[in-house]
Amino acid sequence: MKQLKNTLYILTPETYLALQNENIAVKVGGEEKVRVPANTIDSIYCFGNVSVSTPLISFCGERGISLCFFSEYGKFYGRIQGPVHGNVLLRRRQYAALEDCNQRTRYARSFLLGKLSSEKVFLQRMRREHKEGEAEFSSAINKITGISAQLKECATVDSMRGLEGAAAAAYFAAFPAALKSQTLTFSSRNRRPPEDPVNALLSFLYTLLKNDVQSALEGVGLDPAAGFLHTLRPGRPALALDLMEELRAPLCDRLAIALINRGQVSERSFLQLNPPVLLSEDGRKIVLTAWQRRKQEEIQHLFLEETMPIGMIPHAQAMLFARVIRGELDEYPPFNWR
Repeated sequence: MKQLKNTLYILTPETYLALQNENIAVKVGGEEKVRVPANTIDSIYCFGNVSVSTPLISFCGERGISLCFFSEYGKFYGRIQGPVHGNVLLRRRQYAALEDCNQRTRYARSFLLGKLSSEKVFLQRMRREHKEGEAEFSSAINKITGISAQLKECATVDSMRGLEGAAAAAYFAAFPAALKSQTLTFSSRNRRPPEDPVNALLSFLYTLLKNDVQSALEGVGLDPAAGFLHTLRPGRPALALDLMEELRAPLCDRLAIALINRGQVSERSFLQLNPPVLLSEDGRKIVLTAWQRRKQEEIQHLFLEETMPIGMIPHAQAMLFARVIRGELDEYPPFNWR
């Protein structure tokens, strides 16, 4: 199994990154603040006005270190990746599966069933921890259970998307019952831009997860743009969006609720509470620190029967889907958590 390395997050404006003897030198205002050994890093996330030297860009490409750029508030701009190391035969089979209606429908169904299963586990946990919201959680669980049964009979991806929308509405309708904050309220899922702090926090975490999943897919040789559930569009990592569906609840939603209920993220973590709502620099630091710690925690992968860091789950699922595309597994096993 691949070793989990760290992600280097750069949030300070006017930071300059340079290469120094296979170390990443972080400079602010011409003064070097820290050096990080490059062999401990697999990704660098740059927020806002951050400059990177050409030698470091070249080094990252050669060593497979992903270099990602975001606005200072977390909007994804782009990423620099080294030469593609993917297996052309694997990608050819992926594209062939994309053109096969039966395979496309089967994979899309697997992704969605995995998502609904993860959401049910999340809601069941919330019901145990928040007795006062038992009715809301039970209602959502029952609706998602019924939708899962319908999903197994769907013949087209379009009809699956319709059911997924109904399940998402039921899921997020129960979300407020898990929140203890009186000021950070949530009514429905919205984005572009987020209209409340909870949505801003979720969108930020989903962006981090999407980049981890995209890197995992590229690492096993799959094309992140050739997805089966999400509509194909130029520049859209559709397969990364497919694969992250089952991971949103255990990796992002659970963490978002915990950060709010523990008081680690509060109204002070945002620039304003009216739309568009954006995390402040201090808020982003809190979330990124918690995200990195969460990735280091270990969990039992039920299908692989291995204990691994949570940060390795995207790689494990990408590896399993690659095995399905190669014909080594009959069905894709979504990630299950308990």
